Amino acid sequence: MAEIHRPDQSVPGMRILAVANQKGGVGKTTTAINLGTALAAVGEQVLIVDLDPQGNASTGLGIQRHHGQVSTYHVLMGDSSLQQVIIPSGIPRLDCAPSTMDLLGAELELAEIDRKTYRLFDALHALAAQPESPRYTYVIADCPPSLNLLTVNALCAADAVLVPLQCEFFALEGLSQLLKTVERVRSNLNPRLAVQGVVLTMFDRRNSLSEQVAQDVRGVLGEKVYHTVIPRNVRVSEAPSYGKPVLLYDNACPGSQAYIRLASEVIRRERELRAA
Repeated sequence: MAEIHRPDQSVPGMRILAVANQKGGVGKTTTAINLGTALAAVGEQVLIVDLDPQGNASTGLGIQRHHGQVSTYHVLMGDSSLQQVIIPSGIPRLDCAPSTMDLLGAELELAEIDRKTYRLFDALHALAAQPESPRYTYVIADCPPSLNLLTVNALCAADAVLVPLQCEFFALEGLSQLLKTVERVRSNLNPRLAVQGVVLTMFDRRNSLSEQVAQDVRGVLGEKVYHTVIPRNVRVSEAPSYGKPVLLYDNACPGSQAYIRLASEVIRRERELRAA
């Protein structure tokens, strides 16, 4: 019988971050792939787990998706191990477990499976136990833009959630719903789960609304909001069409530099958490 892993225990050697927001178009996938790239650039061994049926994290790393490909869907269903699914991104120290459109049906299929909210958690435990697998120090789960079973799987596996938040009028309204979900998961499913931080995205200094939203979010969440803000930047928008993170597409642009600073903040917060 397979070992039953306890949700109050971390996956050995891994720090697992879920990048989540139920709203679409907030820079979630862009944040996942560029944060992962920046962490890999400073020597971390990083795995990006694509849980979005759209597969933008996969294609944004230049990974082509095709019919019949094994993917995170097969991992969640128990048909494949993560080790069988992982593909090198071509970027040193950065790998990806890609998604396919099969994930569209995962919600209904997971409902009939044991430990349906812990499928990713168990798969990561199994990966960590494989002596020949890479020793990933960070796992970044890119969640779909909804609070469904795929997102709950990521939250149940994660040590912390990182929330990209677009600087727009309804930002706080959507954030409130997500934080309530995080609290419910922590209370009922994963007592380890914390909010690593909120990153403000698509920030436009020429727009007074962006500044007002930033002030409002910092007023409510205080130090949970990263000092780094991700600017609205055309190079960030262009990079995915070339199958590259913006850090490789144009390392000198303001968006790339912002993600490098964000990675430094994430690492610093992680060190503070370990020291506490």
